[in-house]
Amino acid sequence: MNKMLETLREGLPRLGLGLPEDAQETLCAFGAGVVKQNEVMNLTAITDPEQVAKLHLLDSLSLLTLADLKGKRIIDVGCGAGFPGVPVKIACPEAKLTLLDSLGKRMTWLEGFLPQLGVEAECVTARAEEAVVSRREQYDFATSRAVARLNILLELTAPYVKVGGKVLAMKGTAAMEELEEAKNAIRRLGLKLEKVAEFPVDGTAHTVIVLKKVAPTPSQYPRRYAKIKQAPL
Repeated sequence: MNKMLETLREGLPRLGLGLPEDAQETLCAFGAGVVKQNEVMNLTAITDPEQVAKLHLLDSLSLLTLADLKGKRIIDVGCGAGFPGVPVKIACPEAKLTLLDSLGKRMTWLEGFLPQLGVEAECVTARAEEAVVSRREQYDFATSRAVARLNILLELTAPYVKVGGKVLAMKGTAAMEELEEAKNAIRRLGLKLEKVAEFPVDGTAHTVIVLKKVAPTPSQYPRRYAKIKQAPL
């Protein structure tokens, strides 16, 4: 925990972020909780405290440098262990967070653990292409990390975002290749590329692709996941 907190404190100024002491401690309590739960449930391959701070906490917090999330509705699609959504919510408690994942065990754990940290979030267990039926174009931001190639990911996230809102897609070294591949999807889903931001982490490029919703997503999207995967836009 001490090493995690120390690494977090060192990394925040590099992102241009300042967080209250209690928020930093809550972030590390969440990181430590993920590592502990990982002993009985597959949540993360990253368990070293320093790496958790860099690759989970600081990586997630990079989103705060790209958008003002205060009072905004955010959905973290395919949230897994809660990244990037939970760190963002801890750092910006005024945001209204929905965590969405299809794995019930993960969501049950998050639903039980987050209140212990004083973190409010709606936890929804469902597939992204199914949950959207009752949540279409209701969010200011959709975030996602390590879920799918961008052209597939955008079909799962864009329908949740209201016109004027944004998709914040967290990507790795293949970001520009995926962006090129997703040109058709961006156009058809009512999106427009706004920015590509790079955040170096331990010598590796972590990229956030920011796409603005400029028109409603046509009602036929998202398709069934098998179809999305078989014939990506």
